[in-house]
Amino acid sequence: MDESPPGRFPYTRGITESFTPWIMGQYAGFGTAADTGQRFRELLAAGQTGFSVALDLPTQLGLDSDDPRAAGEVGRVGVAIDSLSDFETMFAGIDLAKVSQIRTTANSIGFIWAAMCLALAEQRDIEPASFGVFIQNDVLKEYIARGTQILPVRPALTLAVDTMEYLARHAPGWVPLAMSGYHIAEAGGDDATEVGYTFANAIAYLDELTGRGVPIDSVAPSLYTFLSVGMDVLGEVAKLRAARRVWAELVTTRYGADPATSAKLKIFAFTAGSSLTAQQPMNNVVRTALETFAAACAGVQTLHVCAFDEALGVPTAEAATLALRTQQIVAHETGIGSVADPLGGSHEVEARTADCRRRIDEVMTDIADHGGAVACIEAGYQQRQLAESAYRQARAVEDGDRVVVGVNRWQSERRDLTVFRIDPAAEAGQVAAVRDVRATRDDTLVETALARLERDAADGVNIVPSCRDAVAAHATIGEIMARLVKVHGRWEA
Repeated sequence: MDESPPGRFPYTRGITESFTPWIMGQYAGFGTAADTGQRFRELLAAGQTGFSVALDLPTQLGLDSDDPRAAGEVGRVGVAIDSLSDFETMFAGIDLAKVSQIRTTANSIGFIWAAMCLALAEQRDIEPASFGVFIQNDVLKEYIARGTQILPVRPALTLAVDTMEYLARHAPGWVPLAMSGYHIAEAGGDDATEVGYTFANAIAYLDELTGRGVPIDSVAPSLYTFLSVGMDVLGEVAKLRAARRVWAELVTTRYGADPATSAKLKIFAFTAGSSLTAQQPMNNVVRTALETFAAACAGVQTLHVCAFDEALGVPTAEAATLALRTQQIVAHETGIGSVADPLGGSHEVEARTADCRRRIDEVMTDIADHGGAVACIEAGYQQRQLAESAYRQARAVEDGDRVVVGVNRWQSERRDLTVFRIDPAAEAGQVAAVRDVRATRDDTLVETALARLERDAADGVNIVPSCRDAVAAHATIGEIMARLVKVHGRWEA
């Protein structure tokens, strides 16, 4: 058992001495920027204090909405963002100073998202410090578990660290990296693999960053990790407790970070999408409530709760609101907020925490022994490990060794459920909108900015300033990525 009290190094029991309410930030985005902006305004009115912007796949892959490769996917699993014009529309009528955190899934395009936030702040004549921005920016996990990688691994890592370096110096209150284990868990990773692969990736980022002369204590306090919380309530509590301890020991031992500030691991938890079922979807309300309770017991700083209908599509407004209410009920009606680390001292939780910590160390050692995260990604090592694990998990459900209510036990007839539908006209409207942007902007200004971006990328200069200028000139995401692909080439497995 870790005898250190909550709020003390190595932070197994939490990074604050007493319970601190987490930021309730629901993940949302669909169709057009106007559609998503309206949903965000509704959620803010309902009491939400932060939100995540779900981006559609073309945007995440650096494609404009009128690119032939984007056809049929525009606005489907998130909002289409082609240029600063969409950004302006999405945040119209929203006082950024009243939003505690704006998060996004931008990874391969994390530097473009940073540039858009900076350009919007400049346009509104407000300081970046006046609102919170949380950029996932973890491109390495895309190669391992998610699949929206664009550039080869090493230049992609360089651009992610460009974002970290620039924001550490010019917007230190923003989160420049959320080390993401969630997608590793969704791809088949167990608890130790989720955290171990995540921290191995973090080492690659921090080695590059500190190698540029950026002090670890100028960036580590603003970092988050993004982890899954699944149905094994005690195991998930133990995982988050173990993660905090491993991180505290890692950054202080490897980088000499300040134990009082940089070693506090802030956790953004996300209830497990993989635990949701399309069969008997109302069962998901129970699942997400239990996962929310586990996250609260473990101590997290930000939490998203999945909507019960997410296995079927983009959440309806009713389902998204119920997910928010789930957070509010757990936080304010269960009494869980009366103490930090409420399950600390439990023999089972402490034993699981120690075991998880040991296995995380083994995973990280294995990656180091194989040359580190980047070399392993290039060799496909983690991808193979996760594929094998996912197969075993799927067989356990198919064989009935792991019970999933309504799927392999206690099935019942499926009832019709109202599912959110994207307006089919939205894609055509978005295509027209991006073409209108190109027709009305100053093309000379755009070309000048893009040419500078290309030169900076080729010369190894931090590209965030030139990317910001390109964004401000209304260059599109597709145009920006095309220049970078010209310099660095595309990823090939």
